[in-house]
Amino acid sequence: MPNLIIKDLEKLQTDYPDYRMELAGGEIIVMSPSGLESGEIVAAIVAQLRNWVRPRNLGRVIASSGGFRLPNADGEIRAPDVSFIRAEKLPRSTEDYAELVPDLIFEVKSKSDKLPKLRQKIQDFLELGTVVGVLVDPSSGTMEVDRYQQEKIVLKDGDILEVEEILPGWKLAVVEVWTPEFE
Repeated sequence: MPNLIIKDLEKLQTDYPDYRMELAGGEIIVMSPSGLESGEIVAAIVAQLRNWVRPRNLGRVIASSGGFRLPNADGEIRAPDVSFIRAEKLPRSTEDYAELVPDLIFEVKSKSDKLPKLRQKIQDFLELGTVVGVLVDPSSGTMEVDRYQQEKIVLKDGDILEVEEILPGWKLAVVEVWTPEFE
């Protein structure tokens, strides 16, 4: 098992700037481009979240290219599909990886993703201090909402995602994130 470090990741990113990469467990994970559906869902979540957060100066909404240096023994670099960071945690942005865990993360399953790996990624963030992690699965039309050491909640069309402990008043209708069909 490789034992790579941040310097190895940074060198690979310099050598291969067109690839998105994460460092987890001493291994480099190359993130291939997702399919159109999952990319469109990510864009919908980012738009809905940013449209609530920005006018209220509540914090930062980050898309999948923003990386976080996690406060764990391995110093992992991870990049959720969508992240929210409260303003008081990061008053100014940085060109580097943010050395913190976001308060809210979303992972959107693409056709090449495996659900167990996405669930584990969310659990890793929760164990390090993320308040809420959401797994969005277009194939089942569900959102799995996880909070640290609490029972998972599964939402589907007709349900509303609320994260009152982070963003009081913000609501996201599950049906609003799915890709539209034009006929």
